[in-house]
Amino acid sequence: MARKVFFSFHYERDAWRAGQVRNSNITQAIKGYLDAAEWEEVKRKGDKSISGWIDEQLKGTSVTVILIGKETSDRKWVKYEIEKSIEKGNGLLGIYIHRLKNQAGEKDTKGDNPLDNYYITVDGKQKKASSVFNTYYWDLDNGYDNFSDWIEEAAEIAGR
Repeated sequence: MARKVFFSFHYERDAWRAGQVRNSNITQAIKGYLDAAEWEEVKRKGDKSISGWIDEQLKGTSVTVILIGKETSDRKWVKYEIEKSIEKGNGLLGIYIHRLKNQAGEKDTKGDNPLDNYYITVDGKQKKASSVFNTYYWDLDNGYDNFSDWIEEAAEIAGR
């Protein structure tokens, strides 16, 4: 089943790496991507514009994919996207992308898993989101072949 997915990542640092996931020819009906000019336009309008854009992009999605680079877990808007995704009941999927090369051919350092910072209620108990939803390495876990299954798995865990 094709699912609408929202991608959350640190735009300035990881857009190139995120693009490799996006352009792997396996993503369909994806949301959460802006090109540099569009992102600058949204940012220029301020925080209300950014949060409104994110809220609009999350509509109709059932899974939020967090593409994890070195600084992803510290980013204000990534935090907002995860919080809003949890509020709407989206499945969450973490994917480490730091080992993918950027436009200069450089790999990066592994960052913290942002799902470690959030709790969700499961069977009346609070659990770390990272203990409920899975996180993979795009390259080591063969994301190209497994991505669709990972998305479906996150949706099923969330009951979506």
